[in-house]
Amino acid sequence: MLRSLGLIGSIAAILPSALACGYDDCYGPIDKVEHVRHVKRMQPGAPNATYGPKAPLEWGQVNFLHTTDTHGWLQGHLKEQNYGADWGDFVTFSRRMKQTAGNLGVDLLLVDTGDLHDGTGLSDATKEDGTKSMPIFNEIEYDLLTIGNHELYVSEVAYQMFNDYSKKWGDRYVTSNVKVLNHKTGEYEYVGATHRYFTTPNGLRVMAFGVLFDFTGNSNASQVIKANDMVKESWFTEALASKKQVDLFVLFGHNPVRATDKYSTFKVVFDAIRASHPQTPVQLLGGHTHIRDFAVYDDNAVGIESGRFCETLGWMSISGFDPSNSGFHGVRHPQGVPNPTRPARDGAKSPFVYSRRYLDWNRKTFLYHSKQTEKTYDYHSGLRVTGDITRDREELKLGQVYGCAPQDYCIDCAPFTDDKKNIFPGVIHPAVSAIVLNETRKDKSRIILGNTGAIRFDLHKGPFTYDDNFIVSPFRDVFFYIADVPFDKASKVIGQLNNGVVDKRFASTRIPSDECTNPTLGHMSRRDMREPRGIVRRQDAVVPGYTTEDDWGTDGDDTQHSDVPSFSIPGYWEARASFPKDGSNPDKVDLIFFDFIQSHVLADLGAGFTADMVHCYINCTFTSQDFMLPYAKLAWQENVDNCPI
Repeated sequence: MLRSLGLIGSIAAILPSALACGYDDCYGPIDKVEHVRHVKRMQPGAPNATYGPKAPLEWGQVNFLHTTDTHGWLQGHLKEQNYGADWGDFVTFSRRMKQTAGNLGVDLLLVDTGDLHDGTGLSDATKEDGTKSMPIFNEIEYDLLTIGNHELYVSEVAYQMFNDYSKKWGDRYVTSNVKVLNHKTGEYEYVGATHRYFTTPNGLRVMAFGVLFDFTGNSNASQVIKANDMVKESWFTEALASKKQVDLFVLFGHNPVRATDKYSTFKVVFDAIRASHPQTPVQLLGGHTHIRDFAVYDDNAVGIESGRFCETLGWMSISGFDPSNSGFHGVRHPQGVPNPTRPARDGAKSPFVYSRRYLDWNRKTFLYHSKQTEKTYDYHSGLRVTGDITRDREELKLGQVYGCAPQDYCIDCAPFTDDKKNIFPGVIHPAVSAIVLNETRKDKSRIILGNTGAIRFDLHKGPFTYDDNFIVSPFRDVFFYIADVPFDKASKVIGQLNNGVVDKRFASTRIPSDECTNPTLGHMSRRDMREPRGIVRRQDAVVPGYTTEDDWGTDGDDTQHSDVPSFSIPGYWEARASFPKDGSNPDKVDLIFFDFIQSHVLADLGAGFTADMVHCYINCTFTSQDFMLPYAKLAWQENVDNCPI
């Protein structure tokens, strides 16, 4: 691993032509080494979990399978055992579970709460994000879907959702507070339905609202109506006042399920529902914060949030419906399976009982809960989708290897200053110092600033592929700079940034990424970091992974795991390059930063620094997605043709 900035700088100097151009011209797929290992299931090379769930699921009268924040991870996690299943495996699982629900005489609803883009090459390597991933995602027969903020940053993606997928999904796509500009009418129109009223196969009458948090980072192609304003809209008040009987409200959305989260607006909508329907059960399903969580709102209302990146599949079940409070005509107590028995909270004066579970996204989980074996599990539809993913990955050359990473680096499993384990001092700082270089100004000392949250995932030991580039650094933020900034001013910006507000798009969070083969790598998102209690079944030792604590305690994780360390990290990072070799500070530096944080940088620099002083550093197409591939080609070539995982 080349950590010396001087050494990296000298290596970088041998590639001046490469460093002067943007990603589309220089750093696309190359015909070099294809990282492919064939197996009989999942994606080529994907590992399977070493053990499975702790107990069967509890089936109620109405049940939910919940996905959120998939961010294009439809191929599964090719280097992580706990999450090796792909979208084809999930297609089969969802259909088998629907079939099971039918056999039991109960309802099962499939729900997704948005953020389908920005995360892997499958979703992001095409000219328009989602061209390959969205048709694959669409193979799940969802009952309810809604939009995430990552569908709204880029106008082309917002139009994709408005023109294509909202039409395919019809009234199942519920976007209660999001509009997109219709070029034909010149008006902003709801992307999907404002709400959905429907009756389940077993007679349950449901009204659903899909609400995005009060997002403000969208392009001008869309409008996000604040929740406080949405609940005053005539369509909303009329829906609540409708004479149609509602047995269950489903309040879902790209919105933290925990009401105390500063981004959550669910409580606003929930309170409006309760003002009209004080006793009707409300099931909430959230997203956005990338955590496993379960929150109790009142005796008749609970909510679940189901992680991110195809690591978690959420499960909820509810029982307590009868002829006096609903139109449900299915089986009240499904036979041969456990049933939910837990009230929302102790002492609840309610007929409704619940269960919740967070399922690890792997084949062992899917086989166990569908009561199948490897020989009997797969449906043709699922195998077809798995094949489509493999074909698309090969077409996009996502398996092309650019380097052989010598070790694992994590976002927050080690202290922020630990250059042996932490990805920022260990990889990001030397990479930007070597690669983010304007040849005409290479002799100028420079300070480079970025958001820690722009790095979205751990870097694993082994082949660093074209896909890994999107996984680690998926956003496209241009490197801007201000020339010849006095060092005493430029050097203070990092401290001012970290003492200020971190924009949510790149806000650092504890991102769950358990590492089965390396207990020192990984970090779990949850409110508290505690060892779970319970009985370990069918294995001698548990592997590191999710250990969730929520409003019901520590028994929600479907598969038992051990805890992993997690350290706090700041919102921004700083790298320095071409400083005087004698250890002194330069008089002036080029101050380089993402375009996304320009306003913050100018504010921190203070008087005398204006937007007209800001320019593209390399060129206006070289972005935060463009430095990792050339760095891998420079620094990680040892064993590249025979790189072990």
